[in-house]
Amino acid sequence: MIDATRFSAGSTKWLRHLLLTGVVLGAASGLAGCMSGGDSDVDVLALAAETDPPDVLYNQGLANLEGGRLGEAAKKFQAIDRQHPYSEWARKALIMQAFASYRGGDYEEATTAAKRYLSLYPDSDDAAYAEYIIGLSHYRQIPDVTRDQKQAAYTAQAMRALMERFPDTAYAEDARGKLRIARDQLAGKEMLVGRYYLERRDYLAAINRFKNVVDVYPDTRQVEEALARLTEAYYAMGLTREAQASASVLGQNFPDSPWYNDSYALLRGHGLEPREGSSDSWFAAATKKITGAS
Repeated sequence: MIDATRFSAGSTKWLRHLLLTGVVLGAASGLAGCMSGGDSDVDVLALAAETDPPDVLYNQGLANLEGGRLGEAAKKFQAIDRQHPYSEWARKALIMQAFASYRGGDYEEATTAAKRYLSLYPDSDDAAYAEYIIGLSHYRQIPDVTRDQKQAAYTAQAMRALMERFPDTAYAEDARGKLRIARDQLAGKEMLVGRYYLERRDYLAAINRFKNVVDVYPDTRQVEEALARLTEAYYAMGLTREAQASASVLGQNFPDSPWYNDSYALLRGHGLEPREGSSDSWFAAATKKITGAS
């Protein structure tokens, strides 16, 4: 049996180590006590969860975690929260419930538990951890770019909240990386839709999508192609000045990009060259966004 006193209030090094290093939980340390009875209609495990004191339930939950029985672990921690609400055991059990649910792939339950933890204990030592679990749960559900990207948006929201509220937390670096991935996924979806419109010669709709990538996701890898597609779309509409300005922004920021080579070749093939737009134009603002000047 794991000693519950090892995990006193505010002591979560063991928990953080598990999540940050990805350690696979080991073999069970032996949760003893098979209960039996003559009445097959009585769920003795459920009855125990209703009657055992919180420290016993907590130890049982930890033992289930170590044994890889993540669903059972979550139920034990949930029983503490239900039967002993607002106690110190309930506070610890709630964050452990979120962790066990996440590790078991029950991301909806993990998110629900972590959000409840944040609502009840927003200033506790484990608040950053709860926010991190929310972000990870959404991150694990991000689909390929052809599908709806609401999980990518939720991931970005949670990871950004973590970095803003807890900039010094041990999870901030990983959150920053996952935020970047989520934003790139959202930008990729915009590019997919923009290319769809471009192929169908709906140039205005395509331009709106490509400009949105530059405006909203200027720090993603999708920006180079977005500027090249803007050059292509503007030229197809006969808007040569805008095409030249788009290519100029691309060349100024990504001079070695294959996308710039394509845009430059397109213009040169028709006797044109990249040319800067006016200082108060969208193109000038785009350059500032890409460079981080605004």
